[in-house]
Amino acid sequence: MGRMSGTDDPDRQGGGPPTSSLARASRMLQLPLGAAQRQAVGFGRKLLGADADQVELELRTAAAEQLFAVLGELKGGAMKFGQALSMFEAVLPEEIAGPYRQHLAKLQDAAPPLPSSRVQAVLRAELGSHWRDRFESIDLRPAAAASIGQVHRGVLTGGRPVAIKVQYPGADLALRSDLRQIERLANVVAPLAGGVDVVTISRELAARIAEEVDYTLEAQHQAQAAEAFAGDAEFVVPRVHEATPRVLISDWLDGRKLTTAAESPTEVRNRVGLSYVRFLFAGPARAGLLHADPHPGNYLVLPDGRLGVVDFGLVARLPEGLPPAMGRLIQLAITSDAAAVTAGLAAEGFIAKDVDAGELLGYLEPFVEPAREDEFHFDREWMREQFRHVQGSSNRGGVGMKLTIPPVYALIHRVWMGGIAVLAQLDVTARFRDVLAEFLPGWHD
Repeated sequence: MGRMSGTDDPDRQGGGPPTSSLARASRMLQLPLGAAQRQAVGFGRKLLGADADQVELELRTAAAEQLFAVLGELKGGAMKFGQALSMFEAVLPEEIAGPYRQHLAKLQDAAPPLPSSRVQAVLRAELGSHWRDRFESIDLRPAAAASIGQVHRGVLTGGRPVAIKVQYPGADLALRSDLRQIERLANVVAPLAGGVDVVTISRELAARIAEEVDYTLEAQHQAQAAEAFAGDAEFVVPRVHEATPRVLISDWLDGRKLTTAAESPTEVRNRVGLSYVRFLFAGPARAGLLHADPHPGNYLVLPDGRLGVVDFGLVARLPEGLPPAMGRLIQLAITSDAAAVTAGLAAEGFIAKDVDAGELLGYLEPFVEPAREDEFHFDREWMREQFRHVQGSSNRGGVGMKLTIPPVYALIHRVWMGGIAVLAQLDVTARFRDVLAEFLPGWHD
C-alpha cells in the first residue's frame, strides 16, 4: 500500500469540525476545582487521624482518574498531547500509571472519513476555484488518515503521482482551544509526577503540537529534510510541490508499512530496524530536525529497500544537532562512573531533587544497556522487563520521582523511548552502539 504525508494512526479525527469543544473545555476547567476539593477533603481526613500516606495515595489516584478521563475525550492533534504525555508514565508510580494506561487505550477510537464534498470545499478554498487544473486525476476517497487531516492520492498535470493532505475543517480552532485548556492541567499533573517539571514540559509540547495545524510550516520542515536526504541510498523524504495552511501536496511513496517487517526474515527485519533507528538519529545531524513522531505508520519500506519517511508535522528544530552532552553522558554511564553521570545530568537539568548516584545509575540501566554491547537484541520481553524496572524505581519516593525532563529533551526523550519500543516490537538485532557513535555529539571512541 502506498501513501505519503499522513499517518494511518488510529488517532484520526472525524468528518467535520471537531465537536463539543465547549463541553470538553468545560470538563477540563473543572479539573483544578476537583483538585482543590480533593485536597480539602484529604486535609480533613488527616486531621481526623487517617493514615497520611494512604490519604495521599487515594488523592493521587483520584486525580489521575479524573485527568486521564478528560484526556480520553480528546481527538485529533490534542489527542497527540495525551499520547506525548506518556513519557511521564515511566516516572509515575504504578497506582497512577495504571489508570493512565487504561485511559490512554481509549484514545484509539476511529471516526468516519471526511465526505468528498467537504474535501473539495477545502481544496477550493485553499487552492482556488480552478484547483482541478493542477491534477490529471485525484481520488476523493482517502488513502490514509492523520491526526488532523486525511491523505488523498492524485496525479499532477504532467503525470507525477502525489499525496494530497487535506486538513479537517475546524481542526485548527479545536486544537488550539484544547491545547489552551490542557496547559491549565499542568498544576493537576504536577503532584503526580514527583520532580518532573510538568508545567514547562507541557508548554513546550503544546507549542510544538500547535504547529501541526499549519501545513506551510510542515512543508518547510519536510522540504528541509528532503533536501538533506536527497539522493540518499538509505532514506527517502518526499519532495514538496505546494502547500497552504490546510493543504499539502508532495510526492507519493509506494511502500509497505514498517510494521510488516516484523514478519520478514531475520536479515530483512534487522536491516529495516537499523535503518529506522538510524534515521531517528540522522535527522538532527544532517537536517537539523528531529522527526518527533516515531510511530511506525510514518515509515515505509520501499520496493528498492530504502526507508521512506513521511509526516513532518511534529518536529524538534535542532539546528546544531542533538545536545552535545548526550554522547558523553551515555559513555560515562557505560563505564559506570556514577558520580560523573549524576553531575552531568544535574548540569543538564535532569535532577529535580537530591538523588543517590548509585541508585541513579541503576535506574538508567535500561537506557544504557543497548549501548553497552556491539550488537543488541531488542524484543518485547526485554522491553517489558525494562518497563518493570523503571516502574519499580518510580514508586513511593524512588529515584524516578526525583528526576525531570528539561524542555529541550522533551521530544528527544519521546523519540528515544518510542524508537526503542518499535525495535522491540520488530524483534530487531542491531548494532545500536554504532548508530550512537556515528550521530551523537560528544561520543568518543
